Amino acid sequence: MSVGPFGTALVVVLATGIAVLATRWLPRADGPPPTAPERIPFLGGGVPEVHAWSRFHIRYYAMALLFLAFDMEMVFMYPWAVVFAAEGAIALMEMLMFITILLLGILYAWREGALSWAS
Repeated sequence: MSVGPFGTALVVVLATGIAVLATRWLPRADGPPPTAPERIPFLGGGVPEVHAWSRFHIRYYAMALLFLAFDMEMVFMYPWAVVFAAEGAIALMEMLMFITILLLGILYAWREGALSWAS
C-alpha cells in the first residue's frame, strides 16, 4: 500500500513536531534555567518601560493600512505581469487605471494630512 505524497508530508510534519516537543526534556548544555529577569521577552533582560498591551497612536494604524493597500497592489501586479504578455495594451490600460485609483487615494490622504506625523 502506497502512502503517496500527502501521507509522506503528513508523516514528516508529525515527526518534526514530535521531535521539537521532545527537545524540551533534553538537558541544557548552557547551565541552569534562566531567572525571572532573564525571561522578560524584550529589551535584552531589562525592565520594560511600557506594558506590551499598551495602546498605540492612531497614526500607526493609518500607516499600517497604507502598507496593506500597497501590499495588495503587489499581489495584483504579479498575476497581471503573466497576463500582460498575452493581452498586451488592454492589460496595460487596466493596470494604469488601477494605479491611478490608488494614486488618487494617496493624494487624498496626503491632502487631508493623514500622512503627516506632526500633530
